[in-house]
Amino acid sequence: MNQRISIAGTVTVPGDKSISHRAVMFAGLADGASRIRGFLHAEDTLRSAAMMRALGASVDFVSPTDVKVVGQGMRNLSEPADVIDAGNSGTTIRIGAGLLAAQPFLTIVTGDPYLRRRPMGRVIKPLASMGATIVARAGGSLPPLCIRGGNLKGIRYEMPVASAQVKSALLLAGLYADSPVTVVEPMLSRDHTERMLTAMGARIVRDGRSVTVHPATTLSASDFSVPADISSAAFFLVLAACVPGSCVRLPCIGMNPFRTGVVDVLRRMGATIDEENARDEGGEPVSDLVVRGAALRATDIVPEEIPGLVDEVPALCIAAAFAEGRTEIRGAQELRVKESDRIRSMADALTALGVRCGEYPDGMWIEGPSRIAAGVRCDSRGDHRVAMSLAILSVASGIGIGISDTACIDTSFPTFHAQLAGLRP
Repeated sequence: MNQRISIAGTVTVPGDKSISHRAVMFAGLADGASRIRGFLHAEDTLRSAAMMRALGASVDFVSPTDVKVVGQGMRNLSEPADVIDAGNSGTTIRIGAGLLAAQPFLTIVTGDPYLRRRPMGRVIKPLASMGATIVARAGGSLPPLCIRGGNLKGIRYEMPVASAQVKSALLLAGLYADSPVTVVEPMLSRDHTERMLTAMGARIVRDGRSVTVHPATTLSASDFSVPADISSAAFFLVLAACVPGSCVRLPCIGMNPFRTGVVDVLRRMGATIDEENARDEGGEPVSDLVVRGAALRATDIVPEEIPGLVDEVPALCIAAAFAEGRTEIRGAQELRVKESDRIRSMADALTALGVRCGEYPDGMWIEGPSRIAAGVRCDSRGDHRVAMSLAILSVASGIGIGISDTACIDTSFPTFHAQLAGLRP
């Protein structure tokens, strides 16, 4: 293993990306003024804000993280005058499709070249079965999406793959349906949508792996307090965990029980992660996390764990490269259709850097501890989580790694480089 210097400090993580997207969308549907504090001011979430403006909501930034949204009500949105550009944001286009499928007008949604390669059939199919007309490229599977909505019917839909985005799209559409919509998940996924819509007055009932939304006529304006994003925190949790003697504090991290898989895995690998000052903010559990590094050991990440840490797998690949033994990750086929094929992206980069690893159709294996090769340039493939994972590998190993296209990091964590530079030996 390369020479490593322990690090210490406090990292301020921006607001939760998933919650920020949902807050600005849902507030745009409410009657009256809502306030969002702690909003993630990043490229992806700003796409959702722009979409709601295009539909007639007023979205004003009091500060970059403090947003006032005046909604027009569920049934008073306006047909957009132009194509909506979701940029690189899969959340904007997928959850937005559920909202737009319920509107009695035509909307066209596109995105950047990376987003236009991401599959949309998993959200198009159930929305079409509810009565929406959605036309897409490649036989109805790729953006742009042309959506003509309205007159939706209730359905019971069994999801083939756990996806909080698809579930959220169907729950949003279900608010407008003529009867309840029930979504059955193969494994439970993050429940921000259920928590937030319930707080706004929607009737949503959970029964095991199924969740049912009842039709609604209004949503109440709300004040949203967005906790810090555990998916962004994961990079610094892994960085500190990989380097024995390190101690990093991350305040105000959202600890939604469907999002904390990365903490469980790192603890299993030998890192010490303490939760301090646990409290509830805006209906979400929040804690200050303190992570201390240790000599890590390999572990297996099994399919049942994936919904709770799917976004954190690239970062956990870095932990696996430092751990003693062979780490196996299975059940993660969803990673093949993210901003990049994250399994292939991480396997290619780690292999180039001298890490022993290989792919499965639904995951990968990594053998550690590895000695990182110097003088290697890796391709992020425009994927923010791949780019950040490689950046923490560089710091943890003490080896400079060239990374292409780090601008993509701005889609979720604009202050990442500053926070990384602020940690001291």
